[in-house]
Amino acid sequence: MTAAAPQPLWSSEEVVAATGGRATSAFRATGVSIDSRTMSPGDLFVAIVGPNSDGHDYVADALRKGAAGAVVQRRSAGLAADAPLVETVDTLEALRGLGAAARARGRARVVAVTGSVGKTGTKEALRLVLSSQGATTASEGSLNNHWGLPLSLARMPRDARFGVFEMGMNHPGEILPLSRLARPHVAVITTIAAVHSAHFDNERQIADAKAEIFAGMMADGFAVLNRDNEFYEHLAASAAAQAGCRVLGFGRHPQADVRLLSAELGGDGSLVRAAVLGEHLAYRVAVAGEHWVLNSLAVLAVVHALGADVKSAARSLAQFQAPAGRGRRQSLPCSGGTFLLIDESYNASPVSVIAALAVLGRVEPGRDGRRIAVLGDMLELGSDSGMRHAALAEPLIAAGVDLVFTAGSRMDRLWEALPSSLRGGRAADAGALRASISAAVRPGDVVMVKGSHGSRMELVVAALKSLGGVAEASLPLCAVSGG
Repeated sequence: MTAAAPQPLWSSEEVVAATGGRATSAFRATGVSIDSRTMSPGDLFVAIVGPNSDGHDYVADALRKGAAGAVVQRRSAGLAADAPLVETVDTLEALRGLGAAARARGRARVVAVTGSVGKTGTKEALRLVLSSQGATTASEGSLNNHWGLPLSLARMPRDARFGVFEMGMNHPGEILPLSRLARPHVAVITTIAAVHSAHFDNERQIADAKAEIFAGMMADGFAVLNRDNEFYEHLAASAAAQAGCRVLGFGRHPQADVRLLSAELGGDGSLVRAAVLGEHLAYRVAVAGEHWVLNSLAVLAVVHALGADVKSAARSLAQFQAPAGRGRRQSLPCSGGTFLLIDESYNASPVSVIAALAVLGRVEPGRDGRRIAVLGDMLELGSDSGMRHAALAEPLIAAGVDLVFTAGSRMDRLWEALPSSLRGGRAADAGALRASISAAVRPGDVVMVKGSHGSRMELVVAALKSLGGVAEASLPLCAVSGG
């Protein structure tokens, strides 16, 4: 049997209605893209003008690759006279128009996820557990900023039952327009911590910036909040004041609506007992770490708020796999055997590094193997940056780490704080560190790689994967606004 043709997502007439543009010819698009390198045939290509590149330079290439049409604010070189275009004044505003129209025409129950840490993992866990209960769409990667969120909305199928969208920020005022565009039924704030603190005077200001997620809430909405966090009451009051929505708390707190009763933490996952609005559940989270246990409570709270099947969702968590760069594991060949790579390379903050080190400490190396931490600079920490890098020495020792490799000038403070026995090697950047860590790895080792996105620790991951000829997949294009 031949596969059914993809259903049209956008007609040229609908694009015109959503953007206020003018179509040069009729077309039907099955997807939406802003990157000609990763687009699929049948996509609508939106030529975004960014700080470092202009999408209009790639319109002709996109059409050659099979784009159904393109949204442009000017004609670019190499276009045929009859090229299928929708001409607009501003392509970024046009993308927002597509996102708003997709949100308005569908019946999906929409979830918005933010927080200082845990956004993407929680979003991906929600994608997994909801997909078994109805058609579900979610942000790809970390498409969470002023163009990533509207792009994700514009890709939402008409028949989606659930939509899960991540919202990030590193300055005040960035989440507000995202929430008003997505108009969520459920808003999740995973936690508040001093992440991207260079742009804030204190954590309360971070909490206020995260609370912008309530601005666009639907009237019957739910706020899902970390009951253990010191800003819970502040956020709950903000949710009530901005949106009048109901609040569900999750965590260990005795008054949490979704409460952790116990957790058996293992090197490859956790067995969890929880009470969901008084109903006791036992389930397995197939990713190691206490932070994943707490994320699972947030997931179950969202599922309850959506009116979906909580027991089914809990069972689904046994199949969850950590997203790439956020704890994904892979056994890799090296000379004389294999080693275990824990890829945490996508991003880092003090709280997430400490959580990752706790996981590393629970993983038993193979025979003659060692626990190795490879750490890149943590960025946007403000005036406390040096102290907070140096403070990682204690959790490294507590986790039983045998060797530490560092990349970047900020990590020099950690290097100076480490006992000499733990110093494996350091370099100016991730690229320069690749040779020394690749030479150091031996059979039985457990190697955890972590650093802020801007520290490019994926280069180290790629080098480790290449030791045994394992090809590194091309990295997805991500739109990262912040935490």
